[in-house]
Amino acid sequence: MTVADLAVETRIVLLAAGLVLLWALVLGVVKYAQIRRSPGAAAHPYIDIAHRSALLYAFATGLLAVFAELSDWPTWVDLTAAVVPIVFFVAAIASYQWHGLRRDTDNQLRHPATGVRVFMAVLIVGEIGGSAVLLAGFVHAWVG
Repeated sequence: MTVADLAVETRIVLLAAGLVLLWALVLGVVKYAQIRRSPGAAAHPYIDIAHRSALLYAFATGLLAVFAELSDWPTWVDLTAAVVPIVFFVAAIASYQWHGLRRDTDNQLRHPATGVRVFMAVLIVGEIGGSAVLLAGFVHAWVG
């Protein structure tokens, strides 16, 4: 099997997984730099969270690619279902990185900015919904 044999949605989602993985590795360098400069030998909590979440989201995105490849749904359904959670994964990592670089909070939900509750509700629906659609497509292909 070659990359060209993969469905287009799978190739796109795997590319996203690879980019998030590279981002995670760069965040590891940022984390290390903060640890080296810190008197307590610790990175800002949100840089630590950004690094760890990016690593986890990279692998979660890879799993979405597998479900997209094996799904029975049309390409546009699989691609849409995969892109929605990926957008929220990226938004979460970016938010963590932003707070970690600014060092402005150790808990962004303690005093949330306007719209955070709505964003979190949409994030929950988008991540779970997109993942569920892909999983359902996989199960549908499996059981017929």
